[in-house]
Amino acid sequence: MLGKLTVVVGLMFGFGYALVPMYNAICNALGINNLARSELLVNGHSGEKVNTQVDPTRTITIEFDTNARGPWDFKPAVRSLDVHPGELTTVMYEFKNTQDRTMAAQAIPSYAPKQAMAHFNKLECFCFNEYTLKPGETKQWPVVFVVDSKLPKDVRTITLSYTFFEVGGKIPPAPAEKVAAGKQEPKS
Repeated sequence: MLGKLTVVVGLMFGFGYALVPMYNAICNALGINNLARSELLVNGHSGEKVNTQVDPTRTITIEFDTNARGPWDFKPAVRSLDVHPGELTTVMYEFKNTQDRTMAAQAIPSYAPKQAMAHFNKLECFCFNEYTLKPGETKQWPVVFVVDSKLPKDVRTITLSYTFFEVGGKIPPAPAEKVAAGKQEPKS
């Protein structure tokens, strides 16, 4: 009995090792699961990795619009950029707190045209978080995005607009003397 079980275990072990070459032979014969091989054969350069999801036949213009709700500076490094669908792109935004107090703020994005929203994929964005900026402090944050190649062909321009606003309750109030100086006594 022990000898039979040892033979069965040996056969199972050998069959496990034989599965990998059998799987590769079946995939090559049927032409399936050749993703790694297609990356090596693109443009005849073996070893060079190429993003095969980029559509070089189309160019989409991305416009960057900013709005600030409060006394601070908020702007993108570039106002517009041409990208190919599937291309990974990074754009930097600069924020400066021009107030003389610390503030907490967040940005909310919007898109035009509306159907572009489903095809504009942000991988990294400052709009995902709230930020605290000290008086006079300047920071830069990136937006890393990819425009999906399934974007309708009639969309040639996408406007990404951010509204940057102060988040209440997260920061200390303005100094009392400045609040008092800003208020006027009502006349009776």
